[in-house]
Amino acid sequence: MSQYYDLGDRTLWNPSNGVSRLFMSQVTVYQAEVGLPSGIGPLEADECQIDSITFAVFVDALLAWHSRTRHTVMATLSEGFVATVLALAEIADIEVSWQAAKRTESHYLKTASDPHAKGWTAALQQQSRELVRHMTY
Repeated sequence: MSQYYDLGDRTLWNPSNGVSRLFMSQVTVYQAEVGLPSGIGPLEADECQIDSITFAVFVDALLAWHSRTRHTVMATLSEGFVATVLALAEIADIEVSWQAAKRTESHYLKTASDPHAKGWTAALQQQSRELVRHMTY
């Protein structure tokens, strides 16, 4: 069995039930963290509609939230979900505001001594692009 994440008549993603259940649980968590709805509707009869406008706002807010997160454990915990959402946005042809994340990264590097901080935006972009290959069929 699997679930369908649709944008109108177009299926964006068709994960297994277990992956979908975990993803939807995380959607709830991160909606609360960023204080915005995700645009990812409830699952009804194995289908979920995505509102592209609300989802685009959520994606940008989530990326901005993640870019400000400098707690190592929090960043690690959230990275997989953020990458998955970014991949879903790419599949949906939603433009992501990477420039704001890169500016935040650049500002942080000027004030931090963390040698692992450099390049997290590029690494996240790469991770989300890799996921696209696994999410599309």
